[in-house]
Amino acid sequence: MPTPLINASSAGTWTLGDLTVNRIGFGAMRLPGGANYGYDSSSDRDRVIGVLRRAVELGVNHIDTASFYFSPLRSANELINRALAPYADDVVIAVKVGPGRDPSGEWLPLARPDQLRGQVEENLRQLGRDHLDVVYLRQHGLESVAEHFGALSELRDAGLIRHLGLSNVRPQHLPQAQAIAPVVSVQNLYGVDTWRRHDEFLRVCGEQGVAFVPFYSVAGEGKESGGVARNDAILAVAKAHGATAAQVRIAWTLSRGPHMLAIPGTGNPDHLVENIAAGALALSADELAGLE
Repeated sequence: MPTPLINASSAGTWTLGDLTVNRIGFGAMRLPGGANYGYDSSSDRDRVIGVLRRAVELGVNHIDTASFYFSPLRSANELINRALAPYADDVVIAVKVGPGRDPSGEWLPLARPDQLRGQVEENLRQLGRDHLDVVYLRQHGLESVAEHFGALSELRDAGLIRHLGLSNVRPQHLPQAQAIAPVVSVQNLYGVDTWRRHDEFLRVCGEQGVAFVPFYSVAGEGKESGGVARNDAILAVAKAHGATAAQVRIAWTLSRGPHMLAIPGTGNPDHLVENIAAGALALSADELAGLE
């Protein structure tokens, strides 16, 4: 008798404002393929759409995306729309605004506060939604996020956005934003061997009930090539559990606190099942100490 597949609910849930999500989610950055993200552009569109649908069947209800996730072949938002619309009531879609790319794929300067509405509306159009569940302000180089976050808060008041988050931020940015509107989540580079300088920031977020959503937590320092960085300690734990290095990285991420949300992404149906199964992988205290 085949072993039943593990559901994304195995890792438990967290609440983003009034929205409950399973802690194992899905990141859409890899889906378009193309050189902008260092990933193979030959992935089959129908297969990727199938992966998105299968993710939801397996309990994934938190999907992270952005309108600037696109390649000459396709865009992540278009794939999500095609795969999942009409959307189930419990599916939470989070997007990032701030950065932008021109039609050729070249990166544009960080959007001004008055340009953020256009970015929000573009995500709405591509996704086929009348509101966005969570919108992250992804900053770059700002001493204060107040003006940009204030612009998004106005769009929240207008009903275009349900909840707000911050991405690629430093600890001082969180209280700046919280003085304007509630922050339900922070999304930063973080992993077992990547940017551990955020350990204290992660703790502060947990104390305040703010979700921490790490990106590149699976790829580690292999993020530029789209691969997974080699780490002998992780490989040893993986071997002991009959698991993959990616699964150990995901399990370690979830072990950092109940407010940690994982968003591994893939266009491979087998890797999808493995990523979701990582939510049920329990690492011992000795294994966690060894990974430190």
